[in-house]
Amino acid sequence: MNHITILGIESSCDDTSAAVIRDGVMLSNVIASQAVHEAFGGVVPELASRAHQQNIIPVVSEALKRAGIDKSELSALAFTRGPGLMGSLLVGTSFAKGFVTALDIPLIDVNHLQAHVMAHFIKESEDDHNQPSFPFICLLVSGGNSQIIRVNSYKDMEVIGQTIDDAAGEAFDKCAKVMDLGYPGGPVVDRLAKEGNPKAFTLNKPHIPGYNYSFSGLKTSFLYLLRDRIKEDPDFIEKNKQDLCASLQFTIVDILMDKLRKAVKDTGITEVAVAGGVSANSGVRNAFEDHARRYGWKIHLPKFSFTTDNAAMVAITGYYKYLDKDFCSIDEAPFSRVVL
Repeated sequence: MNHITILGIESSCDDTSAAVIRDGVMLSNVIASQAVHEAFGGVVPELASRAHQQNIIPVVSEALKRAGIDKSELSALAFTRGPGLMGSLLVGTSFAKGFVTALDIPLIDVNHLQAHVMAHFIKESEDDHNQPSFPFICLLVSGGNSQIIRVNSYKDMEVIGQTIDDAAGEAFDKCAKVMDLGYPGGPVVDRLAKEGNPKAFTLNKPHIPGYNYSFSGLKTSFLYLLRDRIKEDPDFIEKNKQDLCASLQFTIVDILMDKLRKAVKDTGITEVAVAGGVSANSGVRNAFEDHARRYGWKIHLPKFSFTTDNAAMVAITGYYKYLDKDFCSIDEAPFSRVVL
């Protein structure tokens, strides 16, 4: 039997990742993270692309080794073409083009956002059958994107709602930065929120029509709250850290779920998934489980290792595109911004 073996490469931001998927089953998923950005409180694009250049060959080599295959067994290579940081994407794209040219195998371009949704289709073993069935609604929440997507098939995804300003992950990180909690702030807020009272502080919730999101007003109301209270008590943040994090997390999750409930009700699609970095947040996960109980949703929560940027999601998207012989030409350029 001829196996379909796909090497996936992900380099859209600050993680260099390579993965091997054979016939839809993951054989390896290697991620090299860049600690260099922590000192700057955010990703520095120039440093990110340099780190990708250092990491990409060892990471690909390790992914092939862990998968127990030789590069001659590969059917095709799938790479993230965008959106993302241009310098980072160029490293992955250039490597991918050189690699497929040397091996004379097809090249498959993958949309980073589509790959996050497709992370739900990664199989960890032959008998792993937990994939969503079409159509389903997916809430994609990450540092750069907050979208509600109607997923009709792996290649037919319709964005029915999205943020008109900041993304949910951005709101977490920026509010965490103001409280001096370090970078990335989302996981720290999540940890502290578990010890706080989510009703301690009332924050601004936007009133945006339809399924679109807005998080800039919430961020502003959080900054004003801190500014006003610090005037009264310079130690306000330190004394109320847990309650501030719990209130912030509660409000962001509430805004996300409010629009998602509306989308599910209006479309009648009760199979619901969540994807992207913020899908690792315990508040989001608990809200999904609560909605499954209350509204009879069939929910799909990704494994923690598939919530952040990883190449397995690129490889599985590539696998489905390979089945359709949906290849890309060697002269395609990466892109930094796009919607699905």
